[in-house]
Amino acid sequence: MTYETSQTPAATAADGQVAPSGHRLGWNKVPEVTVFFWIIKVLCTTVGETAADLLNEKAGLGLTGVSVLMSALLAVVLVVQFRTTAYRAGVYWLAVALISVVGTLISDNLTDNMGVPLETSTTVFAVVLAIVFVVWYRRERTLSIHHIDTPSRESYYWLAVLFTFALGTAAGDLVSERMALGYWLSALLFGLAIAAVALAHFKLGLDAVWSFWIAYILTRPLGASIGDYLSQPTGDGGLGLGTVVTSAVFLTVILALVVYLSVTRKDVTDPQRTARHAA
Repeated sequence: MTYETSQTPAATAADGQVAPSGHRLGWNKVPEVTVFFWIIKVLCTTVGETAADLLNEKAGLGLTGVSVLMSALLAVVLVVQFRTTAYRAGVYWLAVALISVVGTLISDNLTDNMGVPLETSTTVFAVVLAIVFVVWYRRERTLSIHHIDTPSRESYYWLAVLFTFALGTAAGDLVSERMALGYWLSALLFGLAIAAVALAHFKLGLDAVWSFWIAYILTRPLGASIGDYLSQPTGDGGLGLGTVVTSAVFLTVILALVVYLSVTRKDVTDPQRTARHAA
């Protein structure tokens, strides 16, 4: 699926032009939205769920300690990401994988440690994400991921990504608990929701940017449901593979795909095509 192909009016990514925020535009810092993007995104969300559970169970640091550790690692990787001058598959997807874990831990901390109801956390994350989008658009006049070409836009992008993971975790847990569907039925439900978004975009003309972000949010509970189904004990409705095996398998697949993309560069945005779309 490729949602983010049409563009909203905005400054181009060509050298020498200037964004509304006043920063000079450079190379786009995120990948082209291809089938590889969505596969790796779902795999990262699955790893985010299973790795968060694994670290909480095995690290001996407690939920808060694991959250602090993973947040520190994420901060380091984001510094590296911001210092790159163009999209680098390895750095970008490592940041996504870590932000998936951190987003899951934020939601879990609110629910398990602070006793915040899932209805409340889901609402709060939705509101915060909406605020990020509003401020981002008011300052940059676009939410398109084809224009993540200034430090300002990249900051808004990663804030949005973080809160999509937190929102997807809380909303997914809320749906699973309230509807009691079980893991694989939950995965089917969220898969159908993503298919409905794709249908609305390709057949009914739903805006490409909003189609992308809605699907991006929905992939989080989809991946979490898949991860729980594979890793949880058979008595709890899972296949019983465990968090170690599930995390290792998915991390191996992610690594293989990222290496493939690093070599082939099939997900690198063509700046000339981006400029034509933005014109």
